[in-house]
Amino acid sequence: MAGIRVLVVEDDPIAADAHAEYVRRLDGFTLAGVARTGAEAMAFLSPGSRGAAGGGKPVDSPPTDFPAGVDLVLLDMNLPDAHGLDIIRRIRGLGLPTDVIAITAVRDLQVVRSAISSGIVQYLIKPFTYSAFSEKLTSYEGFRNNLTGQAASTTQSEVDHALAALRPAASRAFLPKGLSEETLRAVVQHLKGLTEPTSALEIAESLNLSRVTARRYLEYLAEQESARRTPRYGTRGRPEFEYRWAR
Repeated sequence: MAGIRVLVVEDDPIAADAHAEYVRRLDGFTLAGVARTGAEAMAFLSPGSRGAAGGGKPVDSPPTDFPAGVDLVLLDMNLPDAHGLDIIRRIRGLGLPTDVIAITAVRDLQVVRSAISSGIVQYLIKPFTYSAFSEKLTSYEGFRNNLTGQAASTTQSEVDHALAALRPAASRAFLPKGLSEETLRAVVQHLKGLTEPTSALEIAESLNLSRVTARRYLEYLAEQESARRTPRYGTRGRPEFEYRWAR
């Protein structure tokens, strides 16, 4: 099993089955299990639990080497034995590195504010379409990949782009006109993988871009202090710059 491991916490059987099926349909995600109560959810999430001990429903009788831990919880706020906010607090109290997306019919502003302050990454109000569900989880995947793909330290630009991934419409506003997230990500990943400084021409040849386009992305990264720009000496003609990732 691979991908982002997801636990669906939902007491309504029809909704739980629908959310589980939605997860199965998404590339990059794995359904770890379904819990119908707060107690089942915490049993599934507790360190050392594989989901079955506390009544949580594991998927397809996972083998003994089934990966422990859950990356993402899709959490209903109204459970028969606990409020969703209490479950979030218990997850945080255990120090679990598990993200939470609230999936609920609750529209009360105080609950929304409390959920956000508790550290949820998305809030999805029922009823919703598969398209809305897919958009939220895909945005979360971009957020998670942006963070887990980094080294031990990060830059302001990387933090901005990670957070922007949770809000696709806002994400585009971070970039100057004419630059795309997809190409920027390719330039960043290529730059990160190099051990020596590189030029705009070399980046262009590696990524099948024009030299002008490659330079625009490199200059943007340099302005954001994500890349270091230094003169390349010993070249003829116009002065050339070289770039390296700012580790």
